[in-house]
Amino acid sequence: MSGSKTLASAALALAGLGAMAAAHAAGGDVGQAAKQSTNWTAIVMFGLFVAGTLWITKWAAAKTRSAADFYTAGGGITGFQNGLAIAGDYMSAASFLGISAAVMASGYDGLIYSIGFLVGWPIITFLMADRLRNLGKFTFADVVGYRFEQPPIRMFAASGTLIVVAFYLIAQMVGAGQLIKLLFGLEYWMAVVIVGALMMVYVLFGGMTATTWVQIIKACLLLAGVTFMGFMVMAQYGFSPEALFAKGVEVRSQIAANAGKTPEEAAKAGLSIMGPGGFIKDPISAISFGMALMFGTAGLPHILMRFFTVPNAKEARKSVGWATVWIGYFYILIFIIGFGAITLVLTNPEMSDTVKGVIKGGAGTANMAAVLVAKSVGGDIFYGFISAVAFATILAVVAGLTLSGASAVSHDLYATVIKKGKADNAAELKVSRVTTLALGVVAVVLGIAFEKQNIAFMVSLAFAVAASANFPPLILSILWKGCTTRGAVIGGFMGLISSVGLTIVSPSVWEATLGNPAGSALFPYSSPALFSMIAGFVGVWLFSLTDSSARAAKEREAFAAQQVRSETGLGAAGASGH
Repeated sequence: MSGSKTLASAALALAGLGAMAAAHAAGGDVGQAAKQSTNWTAIVMFGLFVAGTLWITKWAAAKTRSAADFYTAGGGITGFQNGLAIAGDYMSAASFLGISAAVMASGYDGLIYSIGFLVGWPIITFLMADRLRNLGKFTFADVVGYRFEQPPIRMFAASGTLIVVAFYLIAQMVGAGQLIKLLFGLEYWMAVVIVGALMMVYVLFGGMTATTWVQIIKACLLLAGVTFMGFMVMAQYGFSPEALFAKGVEVRSQIAANAGKTPEEAAKAGLSIMGPGGFIKDPISAISFGMALMFGTAGLPHILMRFFTVPNAKEARKSVGWATVWIGYFYILIFIIGFGAITLVLTNPEMSDTVKGVIKGGAGTANMAAVLVAKSVGGDIFYGFISAVAFATILAVVAGLTLSGASAVSHDLYATVIKKGKADNAAELKVSRVTTLALGVVAVVLGIAFEKQNIAFMVSLAFAVAASANFPPLILSILWKGCTTRGAVIGGFMGLISSVGLTIVSPSVWEATLGNPAGSALFPYSSPALFSMIAGFVGVWLFSLTDSSARAAKEREAFAAQQVRSETGLGAAGASGH
């Protein structure tokens, strides 16, 4: 009962925040109001969505009585529901806002995100879905550490999870901040704080049940929205992709001509959006970037966690099948919407500087390309709808991320390492909620610091860390008998440290974010995955192979029992753990 009252108080506080924001945008700051008029349609829809999801959170809070309810919704989600929720989790701000902005900026090269994000799913379908469900309980560390010594593997898994979650959260917070700024006419930092507050309410009170239903509703709304947008963009060009692309080339050529290029150079610049090379400059970067997106999917803790919400391995497989269908369909439409941004937004003087070919409002507003396409094809009402859906997208993903970060601390570190598996439910949930608050504060601070980054690119860095740190020990622990605790932990940390270190000294962070002079980055490539993922795999293999301890011998013997359970599900009935 007290939880419901607290939730009601939180809802009132957030409603007050929204009201103050609207008042501020409408008249509190004349300069800001002139810069960005308040869109009341969008604000009303935004308010309706927030009210609806807070009601879901209140309903879920009443059902969240145990750690299993909080982390995995009690294992009672069906395959179809979970497939939609996975799609809702995966179709993030990076996908909807970031990829469309990347396509608008680089054309064909923006497709590398869509394809990279999508092709990781067959790996999960054929190699991991059944085994994850059969071996795991709450987190992916349950799977990696099934036959290993618990403290070291849990400490590594929690470290990897928290760093991936932090990188991923940055992208979502930047997208949310730009969106609320556009909607309310607010200062960017205030927008990020509002999103952080809402996110904490969802996770603190509703856990995985609320998060799942917010993700399902958001997936349905987003798929409906992008379907309409894709249809309306194609309708402008007689449903001819060729006509759409030709117009995009023409617009880009004109922008190049405006910049003082010769007619030949302008024509070449226009055609460049129909081929590779505009975004990724060399083969090593392309391979590294592709590896990060492809294998990172199979190492994302908040995606892997979703496989523990279904009752059995059959439903886990069904989840992946449905998720792949929805995500694939979505990415096809995002490419069309990205070209729609070139032809409809960059030619509209109200939205863009048509001479320079950039959206008005500064560097970060490039991420708003998809939202402005919605305004171009559907007017203010549809613009309001898509803005609310984009916000729902961000909230749903942020809630899932926060939940996986909280579970890494409370389940992997507190319950398993500190309390040695003897923590009671109430204490574990309390630690989880404190971690949620801490993650919320970190997300807000980092979201403000990385304001001007392309959010699809920020997520690609999270994928690089997931591919290098989480994927090697996870896949080798379930497929290779020789894998040991020492190998998994040292190899995992090698992948984690090298991926984070190379990311920091790469041009994207060293120069673009930290402000060091151009050409001063110590690592020349935008993505570290080719190097750091190899370091992870070699580390797991080498340190397992050279491990001749008595413990390692027992771990190798235990592989047969693990394999039986992972392949058949024997001993993994219902939502029980091991």
